Amino acid sequence: MSELRVVTLCTGNAARSVMAGIMLEQLSATKGPALEVRTAGTHVIEGQPMSQRVRLALHQLDALELEGSFSHRSHQLTDADCAAADLIVAMEADHVAYVRRTHPEAAARTATLRRLVASLEPGLEARSALRALGLGDVDLAEDVDVLDPAGGQQPTYDACAVELLELCRDLLVRLGGAASRP
Repeated sequence: MSELRVVTLCTGNAARSVMAGIMLEQLSATKGPALEVRTAGTHVIEGQPMSQRVRLALHQLDALELEGSFSHRSHQLTDADCAAADLIVAMEADHVAYVRRTHPEAAARTATLRRLVASLEPGLEARSALRALGLGDVDLAEDVDVLDPAGGQQPTYDACAVELLELCRDLLVRLGGAASRP
């Protein structure tokens, strides 16, 4: 099966979606399903580089093989992103609500990271399992957000990175049936 196309989504495409995108890309390159990962935001100043705090938070994680600098530039979620994505992984319920309002055709493929980790059963074919969740109709009031580190000090970014790493590892296990490597 082909790669699963994933968009990680947060507000400014400056911290959470960037970290989760890099983590999913790095972790899936060595084990788990084959992923094609993009990152985007719901309210973005286009073209902004990754912050030093995000960069430092990623580098403090021993689990990732990160070399040199990252070439990330912030990107507003577009119709093309939504059309191409098999899955949009949002960092908070407000991001899912944004997709439902502005890109309703992608609502059934959009969920918070925590909802996906809580709802997807490991070992199932991911595209079918995602369709079965009925994501376009779930009540967002029950979703738990990954807290935004924006405006915080380095320890806040570090804690967010640790939390995201655990969630991304769990998500990869749950997506394992999607496009496992030969």
